[in-house]
Amino acid sequence: MAPRILLARHGQTEWSVSGRHTGRTDIPLLDEGRRGAKLLGERLHRAPWDGLPDAEVRTSPLVRASETCELAGFGARAQEWDALLEIDYGAYEGLTPAQIKADRPDWLIWRDGVPGGETLAEVSARADEVVDWVRAADRDVLVFAHGHILRVLGARWLGLDISFAARLRLAPTSLSVLGWAYGEPAVVSWNDTGHLDLG
Repeated sequence: MAPRILLARHGQTEWSVSGRHTGRTDIPLLDEGRRGAKLLGERLHRAPWDGLPDAEVRTSPLVRASETCELAGFGARAQEWDALLEIDYGAYEGLTPAQIKADRPDWLIWRDGVPGGETLAEVSARADEVVDWVRAADRDVLVFAHGHILRVLGARWLGLDISFAARLRLAPTSLSVLGWAYGEPAVVSWNDTGHLDLG
């Protein structure tokens, strides 16, 4: 069977609650985020996933992702990978969209990028590195990372421009699955937070 990639977004942080752009700032999880990570882990250790015993696990090295990975029960198997880091927001790090739009009313990150941070081309290339790695694998892959880079992964898995990520909403501690349909890259499920309702 062709490999799939499971995308786990990290749990809630103080900045994700307030909507601040959190790129390379190493913000820890809130208690709510830790609870969500444990619930996600419980889900992945039940049928149909059964702990994904044959899957390769990678995580962003930032603490909000690596702690989510650990609390979900995959820390011992995970390898940190800089390709999964969140976007470097440059001068917009720590700002909310409303604060940015006060100066640039028409600003859209997926079209306009950020000053002093990663370019959209650099982010897209980083996502392509992950996509190429998954497609070359002989088993499923589970990654723990961040909202924007995972949205870019969704777009690039489908072969679409990074701008498509604007249409892929992704909640904290969500689970998404990218796979195949009739031999073509496909979204199997997206932004699934059903496990949080069980806690």
